[in-house]
Amino acid sequence: MKVSILGIPMDLGAGRRGVDMGASALRNAQLSRTLRDLGHDVTDLGDVPVPIPETLDKHASGGLVFLEPILDACRLTADRVAALPRDVFPLTLGGDHSVSMGTVAGNARRLGAGTGTGRLGVIWVDAHTDYNTPDSSPSGNIHGMPVAHLTGLGDSRLTGLGDGWTLRPEDITMIGIRSVDTRERDALREAGIRAYTMKDVDQLGITRIVDRTLEQLDGVSGIHVSFDADALDPGVCPGVGTPVPGGLTYREGHLLMELLSDSHRITSMDIVEVNPILDTRNQTAEVMVGMAASLLGQRIL
Repeated sequence: MKVSILGIPMDLGAGRRGVDMGASALRNAQLSRTLRDLGHDVTDLGDVPVPIPETLDKHASGGLVFLEPILDACRLTADRVAALPRDVFPLTLGGDHSVSMGTVAGNARRLGAGTGTGRLGVIWVDAHTDYNTPDSSPSGNIHGMPVAHLTGLGDSRLTGLGDGWTLRPEDITMIGIRSVDTRERDALREAGIRAYTMKDVDQLGITRIVDRTLEQLDGVSGIHVSFDADALDPGVCPGVGTPVPGGLTYREGHLLMELLSDSHRITSMDIVEVNPILDTRNQTAEVMVGMAASLLGQRIL
């Protein structure tokens, strides 16, 4: 398989510094070499240019902190991803989770979604639902809002990244959820988005959740996996900005990736919210490289 790696070193959407170094940490954890050892043809496209917060005026436009530079970076990301051939697997590296507004929109364009020729499904692996809008967000940090904007809710400048395309709520599955704001919860229920909490993981198990997810996404042309490192328990991935106890175990994460790989339906992936400043000896980046490897074919036997 042809794999193209693209970094988006952005922490403008988060409340803590450090995730702008996430893409470098993942590369230092031998991401390219690991995937090449699996037989993939790997190309590193470098990084999308993103300004650092200290060079910017921290002005909240319409309640959104750093809106304009985030919008610029997401537009560039969407264009870079959309330009990739359909036979390439884009592996995009954050940065905070706001980058996914660009990666998902770009992959939708790449697969023809929104033009009448296909739909994109999204599996959102995260401790958080990221379904706030400017009106509901307690912080104004955009990394808590990407799913809402992808479905057309929120600020029109960010919902416009899809060039008229919006992600259908029925084409989204969330896995690993355990931290949801009150107004987010109400909005998720109204939208009908399928979200598997950690209670569901405990009761159903990863295998049944994957089976249900793939059945739900049966009609899509491709599936994008957006994997926030904080979906895994902080004991597994300590280097994240918003850790929440009680997350996916190491093996649950790998099983999820292995089963999705077995489906042969995953067409792209994000790895986001790796924060080396808060990490221990690059542990989080190494774990997330392993997750990507499992999604792209690595097996025990």
